Amino acid sequence: MANPKKRKTHSGTRKSRSHLALKKIVLNKCPKCGQAVKPHTACALCGSYKGKEIHKIKVKAASKKK
Repeated sequence: MANPKKRKTHSGTRKSRSHLALKKIVLNKCPKCGQAVKPHTACALCGSYKGKEIHKIKVKAASKKK
C-alpha cells in the first residue's frame, strides 16, 4: 500500500477538508398551508406537492380522558 512521502501541513489538511463543511438547509413555504418544506418534496402537513394533493394525511382523533 502506498504511503505519503511527506507529512501534510496544517493548512493543506484544512484545505482538503474544506468540502466537508455542513451546508445550510434550504426551506420553502408550502403553497397550500404555509408550512416550511424542503424543495422537491411533498408537504408532511397537508400532503401536497406543486399545488396538487399527493398523499392523504390521516387526522389523529382526540382521545377522551375520564
